[in-house]
Amino acid sequence: MSDVITIENGDLTAQVKVKGAELASLKRGEDEYLWQADPHWWPRQAPVLFPIVGNLRNDKATSAAGPCAMGRHGVARINDFEVWSVGSGTVTMRLQSSDETLAAYPYPFVLDMTYTLEASTEGGAPDTLRQTFEVSNTGDQVMPFSVGGHPAFNVPAPGRTDAWEDYELVFSEPWTYASPGIAGGLWDYGIQIPIVDDADRMPLRRDLFVHDTVELEHVPGHTVTLASKESGPVLRVDFDEFPYLGVWSAGCETGDAPFLAIEPWTGTATRTDEDDVFEHKQHTLFCEPGDTMTRSFTITLL
Repeated sequence: MSDVITIENGDLTAQVKVKGAELASLKRGEDEYLWQADPHWWPRQAPVLFPIVGNLRNDKATSAAGPCAMGRHGVARINDFEVWSVGSGTVTMRLQSSDETLAAYPYPFVLDMTYTLEASTEGGAPDTLRQTFEVSNTGDQVMPFSVGGHPAFNVPAPGRTDAWEDYELVFSEPWTYASPGIAGGLWDYGIQIPIVDDADRMPLRRDLFVHDTVELEHVPGHTVTLASKESGPVLRVDFDEFPYLGVWSAGCETGDAPFLAIEPWTGTATRTDEDDVFEHKQHTLFCEPGDTMTRSFTITLL
């Protein structure tokens, strides 16, 4: 079996890696929309975040099932998934808990990642990729967890000659918001970074990411469009089932990383004013023994 699975539907093609069930390509025709993992800036493309988003304090926490010890974004992105099923324009990748994952996160689980291409039709919806997280609790205790996507997109967009700074995130309506800051890898809500002030767009600026990621909460309509002020819309991310959106780019020191990550999250990194109990992390999801919880977001090419 290949280390990369390819799916197609109409003009859409996507590739998904066995390692981490990470999206590796999203193309329409010959146009590649997904960042292609240049290690000069960032060697990843769209890691799957589970069972945490961001960092735990000192990479550790306590839980009802025992101690947790894992690095940034958890265990999914560093493990090989099984190719569970492949169909017309869709693939499901599966990660089951193992001795290795249980040493880091002491809860038995099954994580199914499904990627589905929905090609445009005349008079129908535009070209869309749906990414679905299906988390099953196979243990006998209530399981706390978060999931998140981390797709990074080529900026400038394929076939365009405008500059990175010509791009912006466009919201469905004007709003006002300030992002918390980051201290020691944790969210510090005592820091407030103005992002939008009664505006429906966030122009890209390198200085926004000097201290890492911007966190957006209460995004109007749970939708955002990546667009160029010069050449128009590129793609839209819809994330109804995710209360947070991370926005990030690397290379702030050199000011030239040609991508932007748009990241739907169900939870966040530990806050500086939180304790180190896993169950106390903000917006943690709780799955009962034997139950399954599902979250999906979509990327629509415009």
